[in-house]
Amino acid sequence: MELNENARIDTSQIEDRRGAGGRGGGGLGGLPIPLPGGGGKGGLVVLIAVVVFTLIGGGFGLNALTGGEEQGDNAAIDQRCAADDALRQLDCRNALYVNSVQAYWRTALPQHFGQQYQPADTVFFEQAVNTGCGAADSGVGPFYCPADRLVFIDLTFYRVLADQLGAGGEFAQPYVVAHEYGHHVQTLLGTEAQMRRQQQRDPRNANELSVRLELQADCYAGAWAKNATGTADAQGQRIFTSITDQDIREGLDTAAAIGDDTIQRRSGGQIDESSFTHGTAAQRQEWFGRGYQAGDPTSCDTFGGAI
Repeated sequence: MELNENARIDTSQIEDRRGAGGRGGGGLGGLPIPLPGGGGKGGLVVLIAVVVFTLIGGGFGLNALTGGEEQGDNAAIDQRCAADDALRQLDCRNALYVNSVQAYWRTALPQHFGQQYQPADTVFFEQAVNTGCGAADSGVGPFYCPADRLVFIDLTFYRVLADQLGAGGEFAQPYVVAHEYGHHVQTLLGTEAQMRRQQQRDPRNANELSVRLELQADCYAGAWAKNATGTADAQGQRIFTSITDQDIREGLDTAAAIGDDTIQRRSGGQIDESSFTHGTAAQRQEWFGRGYQAGDPTSCDTFGGAI
């Protein structure tokens, strides 16, 4: 994977809520993600389960907290991402991933679904954040909140992904971003709302419906990956100059690392298919691969048949 050094990073698509505008620098400031249970082995298992269970659209299950609306301060990230070494900065690279994913959907949504794309910002936060879906801390991992149509990422999650979940390839990061924006597309198309209504009507199949929603977001991420080298900034500069077979393997490895069965196996417990909410490692790889092979998001109908 190679990013174009001449591509302009549009930080207007980012809302930086990290401290005082992310002035810690580089996108990796702040404390590590806290481990429930004191940080021992048991705490790690809980953290892994929480991270992957909540790597979904909507932030469902978050604790509701009081508090006023939080405001971002983009002064520092604006300056950092305009510098010559911007692509060496984790937050700037992720901002460019956001730019690429949204550039793809700006064309793909009207082309394939006949609907105009409505952009959604990504919020960078540290440790905790208030959202329209409730309050979240870093342990929930990246998520999309349909209530305020924002993607939320504590960038320290990528350390967890690499060090504790075994998915350390660079392409894991744009895969995560593209997955969360897949949930935004589901909100725009009404898929997410329809799925929630189905869950209310048929609560016994609520988990299976959640799995189908997640696999579709994985498939949408694959469709973006196939077309990522065709995305460009506002001046027409390509954002990615190359995406290799190795990058796609890293995306598939990431999908496998966050499969429900993989997580349950890591926790040392028995595999309980009835509790799955995201899909098995094989299913997540399969649907990411389908999207990538087709390069067409209309191939991602996870609700229309067997998964």
